[in-house]
Amino acid sequence: MKKDLPENIVEDIAIAVALEKESVESKLWYVYVINLKDQPIENVLITSKGYGEKNGEQVKTSVLRHMIPHIEAGAFALIEPIDEATFGLSNEYWLSYYIGREIFDKKFIFLPESVVESNFIKLPILNKPGVMIK
Repeated sequence: MKKDLPENIVEDIAIAVALEKESVESKLWYVYVINLKDQPIENVLITSKGYGEKNGEQVKTSVLRHMIPHIEAGAFALIEPIDEATFGLSNEYWLSYYIGREIFDKKFIFLPESVVESNFIKLPILNKPGVMIK
């Protein structure tokens, strides 16, 4: 049961939406998990989904599940590509990982229209433009 889990606080972990490539016709976007800690994280599990309203109708995307065995300290891992058409939805990433025998989890939500150029930063470690939630 969730109530039986310790309340471990997630710090120095980020989810980022990065602009990979840009051409006249389109932009290519990827979602990454970034480990800003000074220690590795293991058994990283991520679920992703989008939800919200589009053209007056409720919309839900498929729930995707990802597993990354190990992310070194100061490193990143690709979660998934993301379609620009979903930026008008809430995009949720629920992250769980282990440090030693302790489990940590946190929900990261990119709100509708939050992935816009005015919110771009130079993403740490990735050195690409994008939006990050820490």
